[in-house]
Amino acid sequence: MLPRTDPAALEALRVVEAELNTRWPESKIDPTLERVAALLDLLGDPQRACPVVHITGTNGKTSTSRMVDALLSGLDLRTGRFISPHLQLVTERISVDGVPIDPQRYVEVYHDVAPYVAMVDARNEIPLSKFEVLTAMAFAAFADTPVDAAVIEVGLGGTWDSTNVADGRVAVIGPIGVDHVQFLGSDVVGIARDKAGIIKPGAIAVLAEQDRPEITAALLHRCTEMDATVARQGQEFGVLAREIAVGGQLLTLQGLGGVYDEVFLPLHGKHQAANASMALAAAEAFLGAGAQNQLDIDAVRAAFAQVTSPGRLEPVRSAPTVLLDAAHNPHGARALAAALTEEFDFRRLIAVIGMMADKDAEGILGALEPVVAEVVLTAVDQPRAMKVDDLAAVAKGVFGEDRIVIEARLDDAIETAVGLAEEAAEPGQPLSGAGVLITGSVVTVGEARSLFGKEPA
Repeated sequence: MLPRTDPAALEALRVVEAELNTRWPESKIDPTLERVAALLDLLGDPQRACPVVHITGTNGKTSTSRMVDALLSGLDLRTGRFISPHLQLVTERISVDGVPIDPQRYVEVYHDVAPYVAMVDARNEIPLSKFEVLTAMAFAAFADTPVDAAVIEVGLGGTWDSTNVADGRVAVIGPIGVDHVQFLGSDVVGIARDKAGIIKPGAIAVLAEQDRPEITAALLHRCTEMDATVARQGQEFGVLAREIAVGGQLLTLQGLGGVYDEVFLPLHGKHQAANASMALAAAEAFLGAGAQNQLDIDAVRAAFAQVTSPGRLEPVRSAPTVLLDAAHNPHGARALAAALTEEFDFRRLIAVIGMMADKDAEGILGALEPVVAEVVLTAVDQPRAMKVDDLAAVAKGVFGEDRIVIEARLDDAIETAVGLAEEAAEPGQPLSGAGVLITGSVVTVGEARSLFGKEPA
């Protein structure tokens, strides 16, 4: 479902997207910042027009970015936010004051930078990639507004990601696991070193708790090299308490400047509480808060209370409940399974799963198997999508043939899953005991949002 806007603007947006799609996709990278740096130099280095909060990690980047944005906006700063990928419409990637720029503005920014893109392309054997152009567009839009703070989510990795042309005042590194193996490798310590590349000289590094001490050691080594100030989750900041509440959770957070209690977060899962603690520490670090210098607690509460993170355990239907979650690697799938177990009381849960061909299907399915009764396997209309028969071959080894249904189209898969959930209701029992989970990739969840009539957010 496209936003309610001028059809001519949407058509112009489609033309721009078609042009951008002739470039290298985001699934293909070249380890250099030279091209994007040259483009930004021609644009007057807009990435230096305002201070930056730079965010990386294997999972949770977008949710954390949204929370940091909400906190800084709630404390009277004008913000720009750049995230990736988008769920439904590419304009979601570039936001000002928490709202995606409209299609007309997106097209204007593209045409503003296009002549300079052509100049850089002419000087290089490899043209600028789509993501490099999008990065430049975001910084140009923020400089033109202008904004007081830019919240920038890394696209992939850290060191060689095009967003790393910016020097973040605050560098946030979330939990690190294995993903994008074809680019980052399977050595999680090597992945940590790559992501640590966003920590720049004199920055404040906000570090999540990690599963393995050698990951933390790699991050701290980079901090030492860069003479960065360190704030560690579980030590300088963290979650002191959390209670499940209607529509989310109630948190007590230890920030860098003190304790923030009675913080309602309208998102589900222990992982989102951890993201909230990182976002709070990042906002405090950005604004210079510390011991004896706490942020306004009422503003913090108000900011968290209005946070949204579409496609992250997002309910889109009731009776039966249908949830969307963009988990697309084993690390994310484990967090999803834990949240479902702790915060939802489904008697029977049916999962609709479609994923990309380069993902760890066995790892994702294995993480979800204990909480899912049956799976409806499907494929989305995307070149990188895993063929449904290939996904089924993996799923049979995890779920067994009796718990698998195959549907070639996502809309049919959702209809089948809802039917299975409705069949699970016992006579005279409400449908609330059965549910449907749609997951496996950002693309799958984005298409599902559109099918359920949700506008881009």
